[in-house]
Amino acid sequence: MESEADRKPYRTAEPVPDYETAKRLARSPDPTDRQRVVQASANHPELLYFLATDSHTEVRRQIAENPATPRQADGLLARDADAMVRARVAFKLARLVPELPERDRGHMQRATLSILETLAHDQATEVRQVLSDALKDHPSVPPTIIQRLAHDVEIRVARPVLEHSPILTEEDLLEIILAGPIHGALEAIARRANLGTSISDAIASSEDELAVAALLANPSAQIREETLDRLIEAAPRYQRWHEPLVRRPRLPPRAALRLAEFVADSLVAVLQARTDLPAKTLSALADTVRSRMREQASRPERPPTGVLAGMPTPNRGMAPMPTSSTAPVEAPDETPSPAMDWARRLAKTNQLTESTLEMALTENRRDHVVAGLALLGTLPVSVVEEILRTRSARSVTALVWHAGLGMPFAWQVQVRLAQIPPDNTLKPNEGGGYPFTDEDLAWQMRFFLSA
Repeated sequence: MESEADRKPYRTAEPVPDYETAKRLARSPDPTDRQRVVQASANHPELLYFLATDSHTEVRRQIAENPATPRQADGLLARDADAMVRARVAFKLARLVPELPERDRGHMQRATLSILETLAHDQATEVRQVLSDALKDHPSVPPTIIQRLAHDVEIRVARPVLEHSPILTEEDLLEIILAGPIHGALEAIARRANLGTSISDAIASSEDELAVAALLANPSAQIREETLDRLIEAAPRYQRWHEPLVRRPRLPPRAALRLAEFVADSLVAVLQARTDLPAKTLSALADTVRSRMREQASRPERPPTGVLAGMPTPNRGMAPMPTSSTAPVEAPDETPSPAMDWARRLAKTNQLTESTLEMALTENRRDHVVAGLALLGTLPVSVVEEILRTRSARSVTALVWHAGLGMPFAWQVQVRLAQIPPDNTLKPNEGGGYPFTDEDLAWQMRFFLSA
């Protein structure tokens, strides 16, 4: 179905010479003639009503988007067999929702709202989505329509109104949260502007990783200090929360110090660069950094194994070339599977390469890509799957780095294998390499290798 961006503004055609000619063209067997009448009948709504049941779909679609179409015809089109016809009616009428109080609405306005109610129950997800997108920030939509859309079973329908609609009250949102909403609903609510503490507490209590990450990244959300402390204590298990916590406005000093104990070195540097922390806190952060550096210096390096043995350490996105050894590469403790057998066969002949995995990714052979990453990184498949399930851009990027592959491929794995939204992914730096140091990437992997 076409998007709102694809839909061109409605344009009228050249006027039909006279009314009798228009009536004759409306009965023409040529749909082009009938479309001409639709586009030129602003002063003849009865002809639009006559053509609202036309056998030609494109004629009905044009009537659906024509602002001159009478409401009786829109009512017919709202029940049309073609979903695109219904979507165009929804798009048009959503912009005609009256601003007047309900008691002052006339017959035409009541008819418009009745049709919108019908469309809010439409069987086609695309139609309901068009309606939700169009009504999401309208201040005078009847609450019954917004409530219906907010409780929709499809998140792409519910998301726009959950995130933006001013009609939804705090009580409405709490009811949705406590009812155990569909996946993605909490995240949409967490992105709302000016969330109050009650909603923030409810989202935080869910420990929904994506929703809490969105809440923490929402600078206008009010979060009580006690709630923030509780999230920080849980944060070592949820890497996706680290960066929004570190960048949280008005971060209490003790929260900053607690975060410095477990977030990545690059995020500790972000904490140190904050200008709103007291000098005493910054001094304590510097002590923490020195302590971490001493600990890292004293920790023995993990010797490379498998295909990484004898290779240079991955260097900011420049993936190492496959080893020339023909010795089979083994992933530890793996149950035989067709995908792993495939990966082992390629590894024996040095064909388990980035280009091979990229082709498997393009062909949606997920198990083969997972097996290849496991084999190249000498990791159990279960660990690879665990990292992918986090949907953490940093963790998935570190996984691909650990396998000795390049950052452009890491971006593809983020989007296509881990299904991370493109806006939330990590992208190659200007040189096409990894956006973090080897130390940061290795630190990410230690979470999973030490488990």
